[in-house]
Amino acid sequence: MGMVWRAAAAISLGLCEVVVCASVAQPGPTNPHPPTEPDPRLIFGASSNEWGSPQAEFDIPFGNVGQNCGYAMYAQRYHDAFGWNERGRAKIVADQRVSACANPNAIFYGKPLSIDDVLASPMVADPLHLLEIVMPVSGGCAIVVTSAERARRTRHRPVAIAGFGERLTHKTPTYAPDLLVTPVGAAAERAFAMAGLRPSAMDMVQLYDCYSITVLLTLEDSGFCGKGEGLQFVGEHDLSFKGNFPCNTHGGQLGFGQAGLAGGFSQIVEAMAQIQGRAGDRQLRSHDTAYVSGTGGVMSEQASLVLVGS
Repeated sequence: MGMVWRAAAAISLGLCEVVVCASVAQPGPTNPHPPTEPDPRLIFGASSNEWGSPQAEFDIPFGNVGQNCGYAMYAQRYHDAFGWNERGRAKIVADQRVSACANPNAIFYGKPLSIDDVLASPMVADPLHLLEIVMPVSGGCAIVVTSAERARRTRHRPVAIAGFGERLTHKTPTYAPDLLVTPVGAAAERAFAMAGLRPSAMDMVQLYDCYSITVLLTLEDSGFCGKGEGLQFVGEHDLSFKGNFPCNTHGGQLGFGQAGLAGGFSQIVEAMAQIQGRAGDRQLRSHDTAYVSGTGGVMSEQASLVLVGS
């Protein structure tokens, strides 16, 4: 997300005309000869293990490290505040799997999933189940950003960046100002204001979905429903490409797979494919506008894009 709007800004400033935004990831093999003193970053997923950082002093010694633990804290806090309807979280995963089953590039292509299947999968970090967490895969992605004039000369329908926003508030949930309010709210507000559009004008949403709770909080904080209304909203809408609120029509990272930063690119690629009318069997009838979100850390840094066909 950040690469794309920065590329657009550089082009707008006249610094360049064409920018390729790219990323690749491949899960590495297990080290057959692990070091005697293991690196806590490799074991726990911690990122600031050097003494002197708040994470090294206050998080790692007490086991509050890694993404699973952090996102579970968000889910616990959310349900304590707004009710323990876990089927709503599971429905997000199941609806997105419908779209993944229509996407030959998805890791779970042709493998349908029900709400009960999600809730029956092993508990990883209470209350998050295995199937509510992204599947790491190998993959890569590249997106070309260019000037509006040059885009009009290409053979596909140009997709314009109408608005963007980005916000960073904390490093780990230990230091989050409020576990019920995420940075994407401020990012989305700026993106929609810049585009001169409202959330209701979006034909689709492509939301970063490292965990099911990420989608739920992003729906609320981006303005598609009120705070605490996400579970009801999900229950009343079909989020698949066939439904009345298309969300992650490629299957999301929960159904498509997460190849590191390239996984986050998948939401942008899908929005572009839909707007250009190149999404194949999962093509939406209305596909002129898209809201796309990105997430870094543990709900630490989030970004928003509003994309429109031109």
